[in-house]
Amino acid sequence: MNADGGFRIYRTIWISDVHLGTRGCKADLLLDFLRYADCETLYLVGDIVDGWRLRRGWYWPQSHNDVVQKLLRRGRKGTRVVYVPGNHDDFARDYAGNSFGAIEVVDEAVHRTADGRNLLILHGDAFDGVMRYARWLAIMGDHAYTWALALNHWFNLARRLFGYPYWSLSAYLKNKVKNAVQFVGDYERTVIEAARQRQVDGIICGHIHHAELREADGMVYANCGDWVESCTALVEHLDGRLEILYWADHLAAEEIFACAS
Repeated sequence: MNADGGFRIYRTIWISDVHLGTRGCKADLLLDFLRYADCETLYLVGDIVDGWRLRRGWYWPQSHNDVVQKLLRRGRKGTRVVYVPGNHDDFARDYAGNSFGAIEVVDEAVHRTADGRNLLILHGDAFDGVMRYARWLAIMGDHAYTWALALNHWFNLARRLFGYPYWSLSAYLKNKVKNAVQFVGDYERTVIEAARQRQVDGIICGHIHHAELREADGMVYANCGDWVESCTALVEHLDGRLEILYWADHLAAEEIFACAS
């Protein structure tokens, strides 16, 4: 429910980088979002399940199972659910072209918006130089990222004790690091150019955990963000307009509204 008590229906929703199977996954917040929002088509833009982490040690609380059941239920009730695997759930790429429980698995997709734009949808790891040429370095970085998320967990636990809403310390630190900012910029330019070469009107991706929606030289660049740090989703309204929803900010606004009422 939102501040005015409503339930939202969108034409399309995109979510990515949920990382089920990790302690950093904000499964409860994602479930809350999925209760608030429905859609005709739901795209899962990679790294929904973190196979890398699960291979190192099993972690699968009930809330993670609830997310999977919620997604399957959406498919059974008529929502078109399209799963585009990423690098952390690359095991699913072996099943591209198949459907499981009303969920379509594809390597990539092209979505046509209500206002007539064709948007390429893929996870984006193929355009990450570290993933392409030094996968071992990406895995090492994943270990460091795990520590950052653990710090983020305790930081937000302390914030809740003092009555403050969720805020991502790890995302804030990452956005302040010069090399990380440069990497994000390079990545965005690379995927936009790939979309241009495919002769579409833009691209929707994930992978870098950095939500963004903008136009660059007539091309749409949209990144869904993640459900580990920023808790964001990309949505298409019924008229074709795109918007990023920052769910943690939305909940904080609800709390303020409730207190004021």
